[in-house]
Amino acid sequence: MDWGKVKFERDKKAKESKKKATTIEVKEVKYRPTIDDHDFDIKTKRAERFLKEGKKVKVTIFFRYRQLRRPELGVQILDKVTQELSHIAIVESRSGLEGRQMVMILAPQSMAKPGQERAAAS
Repeated sequence: MDWGKVKFERDKKAKESKKKATTIEVKEVKYRPTIDDHDFDIKTKRAERFLKEGKKVKVTIFFRYRQLRRPELGVQILDKVTQELSHIAIVESRSGLEGRQMVMILAPQSMAKPGQERAAAS
């Protein structure tokens, strides 16, 4: 048995499997609780562009100082983002207040599993 040939074949198979693997890129869009309408629209359009490219989007609401006392403002913004992007994305995960930020991950509908679409629509 030729060890060099076996090693070469094994490495060749490993390279082929790496070529076929797809990496999912996650882009982040940061909002603040006191964001203005125009800024909100710009950031939401950027998130929509990322979703159309097939990337996942991490939506982060960053709180500072006294804003931490009003987490419902962050929830309102996350709801508004979800509503604006509902035609192109589904909510993959959503967390409450963790430290100084709230996080939500959106995935393009093309990446959605059949059961997830119905859950996101409800």
